[in-house]
Amino acid sequence: MHTILGAGGPVANALTQELISNNETVRLVSRKPVQVTAANVTWQKADLLNYDEVLSAATGATVIYLVAGLVYDAVIWKQQWPVIMKNVINVTKVTGARLIFFDNVYMYGLVNGAMTENTPYKPSSIKGGIRAGIASMLMDEVKAGNIRATIARAPDFYGTSSTNSFVDMMVLSNYAKKKPAQWIGNPDKKHNYIYIPDAGKAMFLLGQNPDSDNQIWHLPTAPAITGRQFLDIAASAYQVKPKYMRIRKFMLWIFGLFNKVIKGAVEMYYQFDHDYIFDSSKFEKAFNFKPTSYADGIKHMSQTFYKPV
Repeated sequence: MHTILGAGGPVANALTQELISNNETVRLVSRKPVQVTAANVTWQKADLLNYDEVLSAATGATVIYLVAGLVYDAVIWKQQWPVIMKNVINVTKVTGARLIFFDNVYMYGLVNGAMTENTPYKPSSIKGGIRAGIASMLMDEVKAGNIRATIARAPDFYGTSSTNSFVDMMVLSNYAKKKPAQWIGNPDKKHNYIYIPDAGKAMFLLGQNPDSDNQIWHLPTAPAITGRQFLDIAASAYQVKPKYMRIRKFMLWIFGLFNKVIKGAVEMYYQFDHDYIFDSSKFEKAFNFKPTSYADGIKHMSQTFYKPV
């Protein structure tokens, strides 16, 4: 059985569909119900901050996926992420299941060059420090031989109706409405974006291959391109001019006075005014996986979630 802790989010949903398509038995775990109609899927309520509830939800699992997303607030992250990680590690020890943790790149901080699985942790933000702590907590248990676990790391994503993706909400959605896009940071700097279906497929592949355990994997992502290039590709897909408004750090800070989520993004601004280059060649070679191109991914979005109005 495959147990998904933190079901209901974009990556969890993509992974769920992959598991269903391959006739795997799935248990979705979250605080709120997740509506998925499939014979081999069940849902169980659990708070990841409660060890007993996590243990009950994960009992019988062969693979546990931790794909939880917390409110984008450093105070909440500092309080809750270490507790969640400790609970999941301890449950993994008891059940003997394999653990795959879906992670981001915040712990790397500002990197000069490409981010790889060997990039040292030098966080440039409070949230980055928290992510470095829980990632180290997990891999320390792996090194000690206490659990079998993997960190599946991904950059910013697109390809979902979720408001967690700024390019979906501020670029694709706007172009679909024939409105100018909004772009955070410097549009002449490079950045990678993983296509959510690719993330789901990659998580599935890690779950199917025990030989991939006990290491870090960068999930398959198309090469970094500049913001202007991304805007051009999106505008072409929607047959509009690549008009956009640039959102600078001060503007983000002003918006953050009225919105906690936006406020939480201010300390991460360095990711958008410097090159952000994510290297996923290790995964691509190991699994013979070619990431979806931005042109193909955005075209699909223009035909599904964000159809032209």
